[in-house]
Amino acid sequence: MAGTTGAAAAGARQLTLALIKPDVAAHPHRVETILRIMRTNGFEVLQRKRLRVPRELAETFYGEHREKFFFPRLTNFITSNDLEALVLARPEAISVWRALLGPTKVHRTRITNPGTLRGLFGLSDTRNVGHGSDSPEAARREIGLFFPELDYDQLWEAAQKPAAPTSS
Repeated sequence: MAGTTGAAAAGARQLTLALIKPDVAAHPHRVETILRIMRTNGFEVLQRKRLRVPRELAETFYGEHREKFFFPRLTNFITSNDLEALVLARPEAISVWRALLGPTKVHRTRITNPGTLRGLFGLSDTRNVGHGSDSPEAARREIGLFFPELDYDQLWEAAQKPAAPTSS
């Protein structure tokens, strides 16, 4: 299986799913700021789409939290308005994207990690700017949920080729 264990090889680029949640996606200038931060940190955006998440997808995506008290809050929020879904690539994409997002507890993050995306734009533990896959296996599953039209293995193979230079 390409991309799950092979991504740990030296120099290999990992894939991760990045979501820019509805609270931030509603503000184009914030989305552009986040995209600029992604590029500055060496990410290549392989795929991007704006979508309104259907309830069934939200419930599948957050399925591990189904029995928790906050499950309805998560699913109601992520289905409330459009969000941006992106497939990002770079070495160590998962850990780097999650570090850029910052800790999920926004009230603490504003004090301890104010320069992170959640420190800058987060409003609450639910309205916390974005999501990042937490493992290569989660990235494969989540990319499949938000980009079912893509073949993950082909996407991973394409990510291993050097990125085309971009003009700034």
